[in-house]
Amino acid sequence: MSNIPSYTSGPSTKPLIGMTIGDKFDEIATTYPDNDALIVRHQGIRLTYAELKQRVDEAARAFLAIGVKRGDRVGMWSPNCAQWTITQFATAKVGAILVNVNPAYRLHELEYAMNQSEAKFLVTADSFKSSNYSQMLYDLAPELKTCAEGELQSEKMPNLKGIINLSDEKMDGMWRWDDFVEMAEKIDASQLEKIQAELQFDDPINIQYTSGTTGFPKGAALSHHNILNNGYFVAESMNFTDQDRLVIPVPLYHCFGMVMGNLGCMTHGATMIYPDDGFEPKSVLEAVAEERATALYGVPTMFIAEMEHPEFAEYDVSTLRTGIMAGSICPAEVMKAVNSKLHMEEVQIAYGMTETSPVSTQTAADDPFEKRVTTVGRTQPHLETKLVDPATGNIVPRGEVGELCTRGYSVMLKYWNNPEATAGSIDPAGWMHTEDLATMDEEGYIQIVGRIKDMVIRGGENVYPKEIEEFLYTHPSISDVQVTGVPDKKYGEELIAWVKLSPGAENVSDEDLRAFCKGKITHFKIPRYFKFVDEFPMTVTGKIQKFKMREISIEELGLDD
Repeated sequence: MSNIPSYTSGPSTKPLIGMTIGDKFDEIATTYPDNDALIVRHQGIRLTYAELKQRVDEAARAFLAIGVKRGDRVGMWSPNCAQWTITQFATAKVGAILVNVNPAYRLHELEYAMNQSEAKFLVTADSFKSSNYSQMLYDLAPELKTCAEGELQSEKMPNLKGIINLSDEKMDGMWRWDDFVEMAEKIDASQLEKIQAELQFDDPINIQYTSGTTGFPKGAALSHHNILNNGYFVAESMNFTDQDRLVIPVPLYHCFGMVMGNLGCMTHGATMIYPDDGFEPKSVLEAVAEERATALYGVPTMFIAEMEHPEFAEYDVSTLRTGIMAGSICPAEVMKAVNSKLHMEEVQIAYGMTETSPVSTQTAADDPFEKRVTTVGRTQPHLETKLVDPATGNIVPRGEVGELCTRGYSVMLKYWNNPEATAGSIDPAGWMHTEDLATMDEEGYIQIVGRIKDMVIRGGENVYPKEIEEFLYTHPSISDVQVTGVPDKKYGEELIAWVKLSPGAENVSDEDLRAFCKGKITHFKIPRYFKFVDEFPMTVTGKIQKFKMREISIEELGLDD
């Protein structure tokens, strides 16, 4: 332990961008008009920056034509597609606030997001996977069946006036996207320029709902300044140029896709490539090989699925250089495979949360291997990090566990229409409290050791599930593992490990795993229970839902009492 406090600020030779998203987009489209901007493989769409600008300006004028004003909320409920991105840039140009709606939302959640954000318009896909969006909208707002486009008066969603449907078919009460875009003719280009020129970079431009593990999701309100700069500095860390080509298999409705992906590419004149509407390992490999991609994004489980694909060897992925793995820490074995099999020697780990636009810390391209598998890197440029004792709020010395707090341009404006939650997360000095527990070493590298809520207290000992997961990953037969706590009469809590075995490793028992742990980790850290699974309960963005694992385990083990 040292006496140096756990505080760092990220140095930078590059200034923050003091522009709106629309102005930066126009600058890039003028600088790199012929560069590939957007390639959407499942839709067969390929646009240069000049062509994308044309589509974006057209959609922006169409939004003005239907009555969208600065500060109005426009929902986007769709899997990855070209219209998602066109809407993202078009709403930014007119100063409307884009409300990202999770493609997995059902009736109750959609109604909540629309009403909580007071959204006036919604752009929606017709359907995706098992979700029939149009039918859900008719169930929620039967008035659509008989109203004219843009004149909805819904009992359940009183703020919602109009819906734009991405289906080629005409839906009652909704505009088709193609018909919507034609309305741009009613608005002169000079009108759009005038409105765009009045916007300020501190205006809110985006509301993202954080998947609450308890209670209703909260809407993080983010500004041009928040997300434009975060996308820029994330891509800067990867040494992006206008020659980079990034495959984005992560959802656009989440910061990983729309900020680190879209805005990271846009600020550098690089290419955004969507392999499919949802994650499919084969379509990712095809996109990398056929588009000669230089970078790839994903969470560790996605990279595992790509490398374990039976046809993996048939794809030439040698053009890859870098990318980002986020969502959870990368096990050393996975990192080694990504470095060698996917040729991503410069792959980086990024850490953050929706409320911080999202990235607060990141590893660097030249960080030693050990730092890339055990830490989430160092504080991003122009940002500050401190680790505090959750009980006292005091900064802890380096090497000690504390709650990670972050401050700087990336911290959200507020939780939308929720001053109480905002005050509970951002303190009077402007620090965002993440509820993540971490340590900081002498060089400023940060290691996440768990969530304040995930920490298991067994017989008075604080146990961090992440540490046990890291150890179990070293077992040759384990492909993935997640550890959580379950109630116990004697010790208060006990540990259960959910284990996913590697392909071909069938004969591994609880006893084998206990024997593997014995003598290598402290006895109280050895899980009492093991559960062998094919998959984990996850959010759409690939985050493991430990509270669901806990609920299922409690029920199966009969620990309800």
